[in-house]
Amino acid sequence: MFELPPLDPIGFTRALVQIESTTYNEGAVGDFLAEFLAGRGWQVEKTPVPQPPESALAGARWNVYAGTQGQTPELVFSTHMDTVPPYIAYSDDAEFMYGRGVCDAKGIIAAQVAAAEALRAAGLRVGLLFVSGEERDSAGAKVANESPKGSRFLINGEPTDNRLALASKGTLRVALKSTGKMAHSAYPELGDSAVHKLVKALDRMLALDLPVVEDVGPSTLNIGQIHGGHAPNVIADKAEAQVLVRLVGDSAPVRKALEEAAAGLAELDFTLEIPFVRLRAVDGLPTMVAKFTTDIPQLSNWGEPLLLGPGSIHVAHTPFEKLAKKELLEAVDLYIQVAKQLLA
Repeated sequence: MFELPPLDPIGFTRALVQIESTTYNEGAVGDFLAEFLAGRGWQVEKTPVPQPPESALAGARWNVYAGTQGQTPELVFSTHMDTVPPYIAYSDDAEFMYGRGVCDAKGIIAAQVAAAEALRAAGLRVGLLFVSGEERDSAGAKVANESPKGSRFLINGEPTDNRLALASKGTLRVALKSTGKMAHSAYPELGDSAVHKLVKALDRMLALDLPVVEDVGPSTLNIGQIHGGHAPNVIADKAEAQVLVRLVGDSAPVRKALEEAAAGLAELDFTLEIPFVRLRAVDGLPTMVAKFTTDIPQLSNWGEPLLLGPGSIHVAHTPFEKLAKKELLEAVDLYIQVAKQLLA
């Protein structure tokens, strides 16, 4: 292996954030990563990730895997290349980096590459897996799970404030659709309001007593979108809503409760489920519970999972996304420490 200059995680994060890669538009950042890693002596594979029909014009996108030729990795670092919209350009000051993806998850990519290179130089067998589509449906992780590399451990990167997650909540997404009969609002008896039905179903859902797990916390329910009706003076014949539940266990009782709440008022379509997972601890590391979901359930063939990364989930997906430069550099050392403990 030829000698490389040490990777600058801050400069590398800056370069990644300057490439817009909101979900379905990951092609350019995947190309950049593949070329960069090949130039650092990694054997790189690009695997196509299908686009959904509504994003077919967005162009090709990939997963990027980097390893050592002829070697089975014992441990793989992984995170996602896509970000949520809207794109926010990079900026920084003496303490922080700002912009879309600095903590979720391009700073994590930089920290993982820097850690992997240090571990590789120390003779440990490691790999890197960067996927598309995590922010929507884990499409890239599902593709990657079909071609695992035989690793014993997977360290998945998400903003956990450099604390090791002991659990990650699951997700259950459901679409509600109510139908009625249109009429003039002055004569409501001649119509049947789909909006009124939908509002009643949603009110019942908000009142549900959802499961609670003592060391994890409660299930939570969010009504994220509502659409319906034609005008204030028209009885609505159609209304729809999108609801997302953060799971702390089996989805079956939650599904049943939602169905009972909507009975006679709305049809339900369960469009996404990501299971709740428990994760291992490592001696000497601070811990947390991730109230969000990750790609981990879709990467079951890549080894025993851990969840760890710099940055706060509280600023991810917001206009104020930021990452402390000191925390990014600390993450590199933390990834190296955890990997060495796992592989000792």
